[in-house]
This record gives sequence, structure tokens and C-alpha cells, in this order.
Amino acid sequence: MATSLSIGIALTLLAGLMSGNCMLPMKFNRSWKWENIWLVFSVVSLIILPWALALGLVDHLFETYRSLSLLQIAVPFLFGAGWGIAQVLFGISVQRLGLGLAYAIIVGLGALLGTLVPLFIQHRSQVSGKALFEILAGVAVMIVGISLSTWGGQIRERAFHRDAESRPANGYLAAVLLAILCGVMAPMLNFSFAFGQDIAHRATLLGNSELHAAYAVWPVGLAGGFLPNIAYSLYLLRKNRSWPIFKLASPEILLPVLMGVLWLGAVALYGMSATYLGTLGTSIGWGLFQIFMIMTATLSGVLTGEWKKAPTSSRLLLVSGFACLAGATTLLAMGNR
Repeated sequence: MATSLSIGIALTLLAGLMSGNCMLPMKFNRSWKWENIWLVFSVVSLIILPWALALGLVDHLFETYRSLSLLQIAVPFLFGAGWGIAQVLFGISVQRLGLGLAYAIIVGLGALLGTLVPLFIQHRSQVSGKALFEILAGVAVMIVGISLSTWGGQIRERAFHRDAESRPANGYLAAVLLAILCGVMAPMLNFSFAFGQDIAHRATLLGNSELHAAYAVWPVGLAGGFLPNIAYSLYLLRKNRSWPIFKLASPEILLPVLMGVLWLGAVALYGMSATYLGTLGTSIGWGLFQIFMIMTATLSGVLTGEWKKAPTSSRLLLVSGFACLAGATTLLAMGNR
């Protein structure tokens, strides 16, 4: 059990490292617009790679799908579509509220619900009093850590962009409500995996290991997420008249491909880690995944010089947030033993 837990945490850490850096290639973009990058990224990460992994690792894949009811296929697909809508809303929320507040609301709610919903709906009877206390304490400390890190980032942004607070107040409440909706829908990717286990179970009955069977869920769930992402990309391509950019031979296309490999690789590793973490894998694993992703993304910002001239108060908040996230990792691991 201890070995399995260690492997699960290690895989989740690696998944967090990949996910936290998956948007980093966008910093090297020179000529493509956001919608050009996002369309290629969506096709690679949500269609090509999930199907390649499933076809390569899951035996009798189509037989697995044929043996399922429409409801068993629809549940992970619809949760995936909800997550895809959240992806679009995230960009809108950041534009209206600023990165600091939007990130705090969306990531905080996503981490909270993504951890607790599978725990209480699927595994409540399997968690003892002590373990439940450790898990809930870990989630609480995680939210504090996210809040402190985000607060520090907000102070840093204000110091670098003095006009950040000059946004019009008109529509502020609507923007906050939109961010809350996004935060509620953001963990639906995890719900797609957690409540799509009928697919994985059927794949195991057809001779697949639990580790490989998990990959049968991703083509279904991520196909749902593909629809809102591709629709929004196509809308922007038409609105901004940026289709001609694709006609130009450019190495820029390698950037969204790399982003797709990093992101889907992170998702695949998270799926593996959930198997190693045992019964509570889709609950505890999601919390750990969020923690490692946030820490990695922030550290990448530190290493690329984003915090070089940040105020001392923002750095202290960042360090405090990291300490809380490390403590939350320990508590969640203890609750999963």
C-alpha cells in the first residue's frame, strides 16, 4: 500500500509539472494569434492524442464502447462538455476581472469541488472519521494556500500595472458570477473520469489491466470538451479574420503541438496516478494534481523572471502559500493511506 501510494503521488507530481508548464510555449509565440494556437492545441490534445493512447493501450476498445448503454457514454461526455465550456469562460473571466481574482475564484472552487464531490458521492461510506478529518483539513489548507498565492500574484500585478484597478465597475457582479460558474464547471473534467468508471470497468472485463482500462474513458470525456473549445476558436478565427495565418509555413505550429503533448500527458499521468492511489484516487488525486500544477506554474514564473522585481509583501504571501500547499499535500496523503 505504501509503495502504491508513493507511486501515485510521484505520478501526480509529474502530471502537475507537465500541466503547470503546458501553456509555457505560448510565451515564445511571435506570429500566431490565440485562436490559431488554441485550435491546433484542441485538436491535438482533445482528439488525436486521446484516441492514439486508447487505441494503442486498450484492447477491444470499440467492443467496450458497443457494450455500454447510452447513459454510460453520455455521462462522461456531458461532464467533458461542461469542462470545455469552463475553459472558454476562464479566458473571459480573466479579461473582465483580472488574473488574480479570476484565478482565486476559479481554481479555488475547482480544487474544492473536484476533490469533495467524488469523495462524498462515491466514497463517503469508505472513509473513516480520522481519514475524513485529514482530507477535509487538507482541502481547507489547500484553499488557504491557493488564496495566499493568488493574493501575492495580485499585489505583484498591481505593482507592475498601476492601471489594473482602473477597470470599469459596470458589470462587475456579472463578471464575478461568471467566474463562479466557471469554477463550478472547471472540475467537470475530473467528474468525467470519476463518473465514467463504467467504461474502465467494462474494459477490464474484456481483459485489460486497470491501468490501461482508464485510457478508454478519455476519448469520450475529452470529445465533449472538444466541442466548446473548437466552437470558440472557430468563432474567433472568423471574427478576427485570422484564418490566413494557417496558410503561412511557420515553425509556430510546433508550439500548440507541444502544448497538447504536455497537457494530455499530464491528464494521462493523472489517470494512472488515480489508479495507484486506490479507491479515493479520483478525489485525493485531483487535489494533489491541482496543488502540484499551481506550484509548478508559479515556480515557472519565478524562474522566468516574473517575480524578479515583485514587492516584498507579494513574495512573503507566495512563500506562505507554498508552505500551505506543501502542508495540504501531506494531509491529503495521510487521509489516503
